[in-house]
Amino acid sequence: MASGERTISDVFQDIVHDIQEIVRSEVRLARTEIREEAVKARSAGILLGGGAVVGLYAGLLILTAIVAALSLVMAVWAAALIVGLLLAAMAAGALTAGRKELQRVHPKPERTVDTLRENAEWIKQQTR
Repeated sequence: MASGERTISDVFQDIVHDIQEIVRSEVRLARTEIREEAVKARSAGILLGGGAVVGLYAGLLILTAIVAALSLVMAVWAAALIVGLLLAAMAAGALTAGRKELQRVHPKPERTVDTLRENAEWIKQQTR
């Protein structure tokens, strides 16, 4: 055997090493994608939680003030009903906005799945 030629075991070891490196790279990519999506989910959660808390306090204060004002011209129960319906509409708006933000989150690392498919195809081509 000439000094520049490689043995079959050397070639096989290189292939195994390359496949291991590809898998490691894919795992790093998946971690990065999942981290990016977690940031989006966190943002949506903060919006939903903040909207709910602020809406609750604002609703209680507005409810008290408006019910007191309306009770001067109508029955207290009617004033409370009107104010409650208004608060329900505001809460629906905040929840809708948070839900839209949450829909932007993609839990599946799409780029990683695509590159894994490409790598699998490349490995098939190399083994033919």
